[in-house]
Amino acid sequence: MTASQSSPALMNQHEPPLSAPLKLSFDYTRSVGTTLSAFFTALRERRIVGVRGSDGRVFVPPAEYDPVTYEQLTEIVPVSSVGTIESWTWQSTPVEGQPLDRPFAWALIKLDGADTSLLHAVSAESSDAISTGTRVHAHWVDEPTGSITDIAYFELGADPEEVPDAAPDERDPVTMLVVPTWIEIQHTASLPESTFLRALEQGKLLGARSGENGKVYFPPKEADPATGKELDNYVELPDKGTVTTFAVINIPFAGQRIKPPYVAAYILLDGADIAFLHLVTEIEAADVRMGMRVEAVWKPKEEWGLGIDNIDHFRPSGEPDAEYDSYKHHL
Repeated sequence: MTASQSSPALMNQHEPPLSAPLKLSFDYTRSVGTTLSAFFTALRERRIVGVRGSDGRVFVPPAEYDPVTYEQLTEIVPVSSVGTIESWTWQSTPVEGQPLDRPFAWALIKLDGADTSLLHAVSAESSDAISTGTRVHAHWVDEPTGSITDIAYFELGADPEEVPDAAPDERDPVTMLVVPTWIEIQHTASLPESTFLRALEQGKLLGARSGENGKVYFPPKEADPATGKELDNYVELPDKGTVTTFAVINIPFAGQRIKPPYVAAYILLDGADIAFLHLVTEIEAADVRMGMRVEAVWKPKEEWGLGIDNIDHFRPSGEPDAEYDSYKHHL
């Protein structure tokens, strides 16, 4: 798929940089502790509770430690699902992930029986329908799971929402909270990055060096970290290399696309001075080793795009292992 030996690569410097939307996401997971467990478990049952502090105040949401004495708080106190808006702001243009897909208010709501305010969404026809002092009540989702989003939003009115009688909840208390988190940006690639990605679309692996004798970086960077000089000399590299270090992945996790165990390895392409991370398969994980020679296995050409995943994985090339001295400075 690529040249068998390093060689200079001629690239079009006048092409515009690549740009594409980028979404970074992960599930934030935490254990909630005893006090918050009571709060989230109550929400799952369409109830709201707070906790009483040493000065008699009831905190909703519950505080785990007393702001006066700093002692752990344990006295759980039920409060109403009806409250009063203390302050608010109008969300005229909702965005993805917010409680409502139409204009609504964010409000600080002091529930009856509480001494602190809860931040939540309030459904209203317009900003004229809401004001400080407005009475609101919780509107619950159909199937609560034990999170703050079990309250879908608050509605105008001082009467609590009727909830169906439920059978005793025999599930274990809520002890873990999983919150999907993400950020979306428009990423514009630098010239070296754009050059690298366009080459991948053609089945080529490009590194870059400063001048004629600098280190070859793969993937290319803007500048040599050691000298600060521009990496302006593109070099086409072969798709064979050496495993320098590696990790055997044994633990499953959310979003995992490969069944453990499998190997993620740093591979030093022939002619490069920096190793990069990729998968090594077609070999038992226990048999992967430092110095093992590997070759790229490319996806079918019709599946190539602008990404390093055009290489599906690396596999043993069958060559003798590299001498340690040949890669010891690249670990």
